[in-house]
Amino acid sequence: MMNKTVTLHDGKSIEIREHRSLNCLSACGLLCVWIQCMAALQAAVVAHQDHSSPQPSDASGDWPEYGLTSAEDRFSPLDRIHADNASELGLAWAKKLGTTRGLEATPIVVNGLMFISLPWSAVMAVDAHDGKTLWKWDPQVDKAIWAQKACCDVVNRGVAYRDGRVFASTLDGRLVGLDAITGELLWEQWTIDREGEYTVTGAPRIFDGKVVIGNGGAEYGVRGYITAYDCESGEQAWRTYTVPGDPSKGFESKDMEIAAKTWSGDWWTVGGGGTCWDGFAYDPELKLLYVGTGNASPWTRTERNRETKGRPWLDNLYLSCILALHADTGRVAWYYQTTPGDNWDYTAVQQMILTDLKLGGQDRKVIMQAPKNGFFYVLDRATGELLSAEPYTEVNWAERIDLETGRPVETEVSDYSSGPRDIKPGPHGGHNWQSMSYHPKQGLVYIPTIEARMIYRQDRSWNYRKGDWNVAVDFDNPAPVNTEKDQGGLVAWDPVKQQAAWRISHPNRYNGGTMATAGDLVFQGNGEAELVAYHAKSGEVLWSFFTGTAIIAPPVTYMIGGEQYVSVLAGWGGSYGLANPPSGEAAEYFQEGILYTFKLGGKASSPTLMRQFRTAQDLSDAVLTLDSSKVEAGNALYIQHCRRCHGGIDGQSGAIPDLATTVPAYHKLWHPIVSEGMLAAAKGMPGFKGRLTLEEIDSIQHFVVDATRKLAQENHVP
Repeated sequence: MMNKTVTLHDGKSIEIREHRSLNCLSACGLLCVWIQCMAALQAAVVAHQDHSSPQPSDASGDWPEYGLTSAEDRFSPLDRIHADNASELGLAWAKKLGTTRGLEATPIVVNGLMFISLPWSAVMAVDAHDGKTLWKWDPQVDKAIWAQKACCDVVNRGVAYRDGRVFASTLDGRLVGLDAITGELLWEQWTIDREGEYTVTGAPRIFDGKVVIGNGGAEYGVRGYITAYDCESGEQAWRTYTVPGDPSKGFESKDMEIAAKTWSGDWWTVGGGGTCWDGFAYDPELKLLYVGTGNASPWTRTERNRETKGRPWLDNLYLSCILALHADTGRVAWYYQTTPGDNWDYTAVQQMILTDLKLGGQDRKVIMQAPKNGFFYVLDRATGELLSAEPYTEVNWAERIDLETGRPVETEVSDYSSGPRDIKPGPHGGHNWQSMSYHPKQGLVYIPTIEARMIYRQDRSWNYRKGDWNVAVDFDNPAPVNTEKDQGGLVAWDPVKQQAAWRISHPNRYNGGTMATAGDLVFQGNGEAELVAYHAKSGEVLWSFFTGTAIIAPPVTYMIGGEQYVSVLAGWGGSYGLANPPSGEAAEYFQEGILYTFKLGGKASSPTLMRQFRTAQDLSDAVLTLDSSKVEAGNALYIQHCRRCHGGIDGQSGAIPDLATTVPAYHKLWHPIVSEGMLAAAKGMPGFKGRLTLEEIDSIQHFVVDATRKLAQENHVP
């Protein structure tokens, strides 16, 4: 436990403390003793801020929930910063966070206090006026175990707040309640089977006195579910599974019995998938919780449904669905499946927005979503009736969505069971977890889009392997891929007309979430390390700021003392950023995590940015004598076990180093690192003993050394 005194902006001082989890897996965890709420500290902070529970409203200057309100529209009514003065924005303060992995969190701001989550699920509270740290809680996730279970970086998308408590998830599957003033752990619950391949990276949501959390792990072979807990006690209120389990053990509900009729074979042996790792929304009038469900496990539907001969494919409920659940029981009120029989990793966990639209002359209460599959959906949120669906990005796997049946009309390109197919969108989707926002005055939804394809090819040799990716798709594909149009974008989408009002293109396919404000502004960070303010109606760039570190998280805005602030976390990583670099000038800088906050007339100094030049190592002094047969075998093994994190050996690394930059000293420790996990505790690099033989690990090294030498020669490394 570390103590430090901080002076708040009103002149008062408080003592801050850094906490470590009671559930420490390291030996030092037994020495961590939690502090009691100190009366002096409580009095000081309460005097500094009103400690009452915030309730979202148009008059609020806070950002108290993940999507601002439970409707998740990310539209702020604040307008002190607007289209006519956005060019006057300047840096209010910036805070280096000591992180080098992806930052995806939405900051929560309540009465002048800001709560953020960091890589490895740490939680930090800062003074939202000047960025001074108030407390930090570290759950002490065991990196050696949990990094290898996380498909898409050791990220966390944020916390929840209610009645003086902060609720957070941890990568290793805990849900915790923390005291918002002190950071003290009040309760924790394990939400997953720790022997399984689950992880938790999503932000909890609060509804009707409950806190809900899902999980991830479909790529590894798990069965999806979500769980609601009592906010006060942490006790489980209900759990809802999203795909059926082993029929011989009975079904948890009628919903699962119905779903089982849409599966075949022994799907439960590989989990089935359907994990709920991100999207939630809540309608307090209808008492419905909306949940997005994820992709299949494995991806390839021919492997999930081996007993099905030819078409039509089974739907495999409730994969890739919007589920409307009764808030008190978790039972399904209605569902809509965006991608029946998912075959492409087309999750529907992307953000859902609740609003009212006039459609066909009628006022409709709707739910809107732009899931991975490339179509923008508008549904009646009371009944689940499909009202409209049109592609918001380039799509070739389906011709259209049939409004009579609600089903996609697939093209011949969609089926890769008989050979490779160039399909768009690829597995990153047309839109991923990066938040979209809705401006009710402009009637536009602002979607961070991804324009990227992939060659899908079925892995005919696939068999389930515990602890490994189990997608049954072969990523080692020699078929040519046209990447000229692979890029990112920002699309202003009219949900009534179902067409784009304007589009902005980004060189990098991976960019940040969006926020809209009553000042007719849309804010978005991007993979070029810029935070940009656009005019909400026209898309005109009104202001930008270079952050050095690329941005994938969404910005927020709030008020303190009559001033409006805009904050965003800059931290490169995530599913794409793990193995791919940011674009433009950002690629020249070390990608360290920084929390940036801006205001009109801000004049704070920018943090010092460190330049970084990545080059292939000179291995000409014969780290080892290459064996061509091992190089070839190592290539296939590298693709299967290493490439999704380390990327191609081309010197263009993301959040995790490209192995072309591996120094000779590490090559001499290759087996202790790769087999025994020498760097697991420090960096989360797992040991592969038991999954790879020593001969296979040796072959991977031969491939890496051969590829590094070729790259060094091409780039004339001295």
